[in-house]
Amino acid sequence: MAFVEPLPPESTPELAETFDHFREILGFVPNSLLTMQRRPAIVKAFGQLTEAVMDPEGSVDPAFKRLLAHFASRAAGCQYCEAHSLIAAGISGVSAEKLDAIWEYRTNDLYSDAERAALDFALGAGSVPNGVDEGIMRELKKYWSDEQIVEMLGAVCLYGFLNRWNDSMATDLEDAPRELGERLLARGGWTGERHGG
Repeated sequence: MAFVEPLPPESTPELAETFDHFREILGFVPNSLLTMQRRPAIVKAFGQLTEAVMDPEGSVDPAFKRLLAHFASRAAGCQYCEAHSLIAAGISGVSAEKLDAIWEYRTNDLYSDAERAALDFALGAGSVPNGVDEGIMRELKKYWSDEQIVEMLGAVCLYGFLNRWNDSMATDLEDAPRELGERLLARGGWTGERHGG
């Protein structure tokens, strides 16, 4: 059970547009934002940061950035965000086959060498202490420009905020991400237990 209960979306009318944006991304308003709305300015700022990080006009596909967010969340141990990022990746265009192969990303042909290097970077960047070393960065720079690396790290950092938020609040998972976690992530040890599981 969540440590702080989410409020209904209509509790803060000035957040309607921000909540609508997240409905487009996920199909629902996340409980994290419904809890966060007790401080509307935080929700607004988070929405603006999300738009900037996931900008479709950027040089890295937003769907792939959501996979990076998944790997960063996996490293951080936030099972709420692990499930949420994969729901968002699928909605954004990552194929079901590629999502189903998420545990085999290092060997599965659905993932390119460039993607493997970036996902390894996200795992390292999401770890505490930080695991990004010269070897990871050297491999990353074989495939990605400095601009793209900045964009990718933006996705990792965006979810770093959410990882801390959702694990500290024990935010309850919504039905769709819970079902995805049980179907896809459980084989890697995911239980969703801290998040109402």
